[in-house]
Amino acid sequence: MASEGDKMYGGRLVGSLDPIMEKLNASILVDQRLAEVDIRGSIAYAKVLEKAGILSRAELDKIISGLEKISEEYSKGSLILSKIDEDIHTTIERRLKEIIGDVAGKLHTGRSRNDQVVTDLRLLMKSSISMLSTHLHQLIRTLLERASAEIDVIFPGYTHMQRAQPIRWSHFLVSHAVALTRDSERLMEVKRRINVLPLGSGALAGNPLNIDREFLRKELDFSSISINSMDAVSDRDFVVEFLSTASLIMIHLSRLSEDLIMYTTKEFGFITLSDSYCTGSSLMPQKKNPDSLELIRSKAGRVFGREDKEAVIDVIDTLNAVLQVTTGVISTLQINKDNMERALSSDMLATDLANYLVRKGMPFRQAHMAVGKAVHLAESKGVTLNHLSTEDFKSITPMMGSDISQVFNHQHSVEQYTSPGGTAKSSVTTQIEQVKEMLKRQKE
Repeated sequence: MASEGDKMYGGRLVGSLDPIMEKLNASILVDQRLAEVDIRGSIAYAKVLEKAGILSRAELDKIISGLEKISEEYSKGSLILSKIDEDIHTTIERRLKEIIGDVAGKLHTGRSRNDQVVTDLRLLMKSSISMLSTHLHQLIRTLLERASAEIDVIFPGYTHMQRAQPIRWSHFLVSHAVALTRDSERLMEVKRRINVLPLGSGALAGNPLNIDREFLRKELDFSSISINSMDAVSDRDFVVEFLSTASLIMIHLSRLSEDLIMYTTKEFGFITLSDSYCTGSSLMPQKKNPDSLELIRSKAGRVFGREDKEAVIDVIDTLNAVLQVTTGVISTLQINKDNMERALSSDMLATDLANYLVRKGMPFRQAHMAVGKAVHLAESKGVTLNHLSTEDFKSITPMMGSDISQVFNHQHSVEQYTSPGGTAKSSVTTQIEQVKEMLKRQKE
């Protein structure tokens, strides 16, 4: 089992994490559902590292074999979750090291939790939406089949809970099918926006190792590559859109359920539900409760609503104002370039220092640990990272030589990130043109 010092940030921090903080920070009970997609993403990333020359073929085979073993353990329920594993990604990384040794540390080279987690989430949501769409289509088809078979049935239509006009039963069924069809369209639109590869974006600046993101896109079956690395790792718009669409689906299902519950009562007696979808009463022997429909409605109760026109008008007015104000703010602000440059510090180049060690052959996890120790040493001496002596650096690892000074150059640092979506000048220029082209297409 890993110790506190073996955590991925163990080189930088000393002492153990407060138990309450550790519990608050942990997400493993929720995100263990990401295990399979995390393994899939890691296998693809290992392949692209081998393609970039970071891994040898033998190391790649070893990593893939280890990840496949973990996948098998997870599917069998034998993968052990440690108390100090704050998330499923840590569990898999820890287990991989147990199986194949230190070479496991190379897998995280150039990859951040930021791009790893959002890639996993997108992969899970892509497959989940496909599954949900299948079920939704089946429900719509079932409504239509009943509508066709029972098209001659006529019954009362209601407004304000009063009998209003006679309608066909099939008309009622199709009304719900149409609403669910709109939901299906929304789901596909959300899936289209989910289907963008963020992997290769790093923590925020991009990937400095010239990895082939197009290879990753094909390997993980995404339709496109994220344009900007900062946006890629911070974007959760697709989550909000999915939850919004899911809320609408639940509202539509709740409305259908409410109608059917009413129609099952003795007062209406229009339909009878199968016993398979009902329960009895613990006290009253005569009762047959439509609990299946009541449960659907209770699940939809998570959604809060208000009058539709009030909400729409309020949002229109608010957006109309804030969009214009935001445009005014951006168009009239001035930047203070000197203050920006003064804010650049040497500790911001710690990842560059780790990559410096990686290029000399050190596994990334060991490099991360070594740089964390260097940061801690600098703080204990009251100096900045770039003011540690060569002897100080060599006391941590002999791989840190006199050429280490070349790392501490912010301009050089940003210009490393030339991969698509990165922060290098050429990459950002390309991104600007891409967004302009997107706007042009939207106008067309």
